[in-house]
Amino acid sequence: MLTNFLALIFGLIVIAAISQDHDVFKVLYLLVGALVLGRLWSHRALDGLALRREFTPRAFCGEEVPVRLHFTNQSLLPLLWLHVHEALPVEVAPRQPVRQVFSLGPHAHTNLDYVLRARKRGYYPIGPLEASTSDLLGLAGDRISQGGPEYLTVYPRIVHLTRLELPSHSPLGTLRHKQPVFEDPSRVWGKRDYTPGDSLRRVDWKASAALGRLQVKQFEPSIALTTALFLDLNEESYTPRGRLDALELAVVAAASLANWVVSRKQAVGLVTNGLDPQAGGQRFENLPPRKGRSHLIRILDVLARVQAAETQPLASLLRQEAARLPWGATLILVTGSADEALFDTLFWVRQAGLSAMLVLVGQAPNLREAEGRGRQFGFPVVGLRNEADMDIWCG
Repeated sequence: MLTNFLALIFGLIVIAAISQDHDVFKVLYLLVGALVLGRLWSHRALDGLALRREFTPRAFCGEEVPVRLHFTNQSLLPLLWLHVHEALPVEVAPRQPVRQVFSLGPHAHTNLDYVLRARKRGYYPIGPLEASTSDLLGLAGDRISQGGPEYLTVYPRIVHLTRLELPSHSPLGTLRHKQPVFEDPSRVWGKRDYTPGDSLRRVDWKASAALGRLQVKQFEPSIALTTALFLDLNEESYTPRGRLDALELAVVAAASLANWVVSRKQAVGLVTNGLDPQAGGQRFENLPPRKGRSHLIRILDVLARVQAAETQPLASLLRQEAARLPWGATLILVTGSADEALFDTLFWVRQAGLSAMLVLVGQAPNLREAEGRGRQFGFPVVGLRNEADMDIWCG
């Protein structure tokens, strides 16, 4: 349309030059003035447009996230019409594109609401928002990008576990344990008569005086559970068939296990050979074992962004990082397969005084062999072909 308008002006210039008709010159001046004034108007008015985006920057997979866009015209010039379009990744975008056309008077404001749908874990840019307007004649417009991008972190799904039992060598903790050698003197669950060989430190003198015979305190067995999650996202560890589903299942398993440990007020850390897209594809720094919900959020932030690639094998990563863990810590390895190098490293881990648990996800080609080796080395091996198999850890 602008091309046709410029052709019209050019034609009028030719006619005016030939005819020297003042009326033609007036029409020509009017059209050129309208074009110039309209361009200045739309440009200045668009410069005065302010945007504020409001939404919760974190969500779990499957949740909906309301978003509100606030538009304010800070200019004295009205925006006769404004077309806005929000750029969104397909993994979180609503079913209908986020676009609208409206007008804004001087110092007026309006809102645009829509809902993001967190279909898949990840770290997604929300925006930028593109805003465009035109001159009075609708011949040529201005376009700007505003308000972005901001980022939405979608956490992996968490399965709430209730029947999980992890091996540990560390006594005197807060979790009940079946081995009576790990008794916690802060947990008294009963009393019994004194027998020769009992320590006098166990004698309950008040109960003994009341009953007229020596009574000895009985303590609940318990363990301390310092746990390190090793999440293997080396693509070579997973069979090509169903690899994508298996990798996502590994992340869900790691998130669920971390949540279970933290809910028991125990320390958990995370080591992964996956890559961080936010850091230019570098490997994530290890998160050492810590307690508390804030630390769990840090772990979930990593699990939301982490990506699989051809990276360092789990066996070498395990040998490199296990030496930094305290004696008695429990290692949970989440991977898609277990080769001879990994079993050798697990044997070394056991000799170093660490406990281990191996979780094989997806179509693990050697699950039965791994279970046999686990019994031989004294650590549990669990196979998870799909998310429903995690029911073995649920009540």
